[in-house]
Amino acid sequence: MTRPDFELARLDLSSREQLNDIATVATRAFQFDPFFVYLSAHPLIRARGLALFWRSQMAALRDRGEGYGARGPDGRLLGVAVWLPPGTYPLPVRLQLRQAMGALRALVLRPKALVDGSRYLLAIEKAHPDEAVWYLNLLVTEPAVQRSGIGSALQQAVLERADLEAVPCYLETQNFDNLAYYRRFGYEVVEELRPVAGGPPLWTMRREPRPGPSA
Repeated sequence: MTRPDFELARLDLSSREQLNDIATVATRAFQFDPFFVYLSAHPLIRARGLALFWRSQMAALRDRGEGYGARGPDGRLLGVAVWLPPGTYPLPVRLQLRQAMGALRALVLRPKALVDGSRYLLAIEKAHPDEAVWYLNLLVTEPAVQRSGIGSALQQAVLERADLEAVPCYLETQNFDNLAYYRRFGYEVVEELRPVAGGPPLWTMRREPRPGPSA
């Protein structure tokens, strides 16, 4: 694939406009994700729920998260990476409640999905490392430009910082195809979670810091 033209910039997670842009990209990127298809089989209902979910999740991170965006020549957001720096997880209770309310709004029309989704979220929280890590909370690109170098560029600055600080990086993914992708950056699977019988698995992954040239 030809690498698209884009510029990297920090995102403002307190901006309504930028939150809407992030939610739009995330909705398109996760529309056919096996986990979200499992929670909501109807495409239109799933798209509505994804937009509500990701907007509320990112809005709750505005005081703590670091967001990076890739924009095309026309200014359109093509990709997003949102990290929680070391020491910022778990979120304060008020922000966790904000995220929980967003998830409730996204899944309120589907009680079983709400129960199953809550089990996944609890499993994610329980599996999260106790020590300080750089937590990759969201990495998405527009489907048309996936695997074109945008995801790599969005991660680069923080991966370099993590190496300099000698701090691990951590993420979760519910897509098996992503395991090989993240291994390219040094991540390895820590655990396969199955919070719901018959539901899709979810993997936790960890990247140990790489020593510099003089180490």
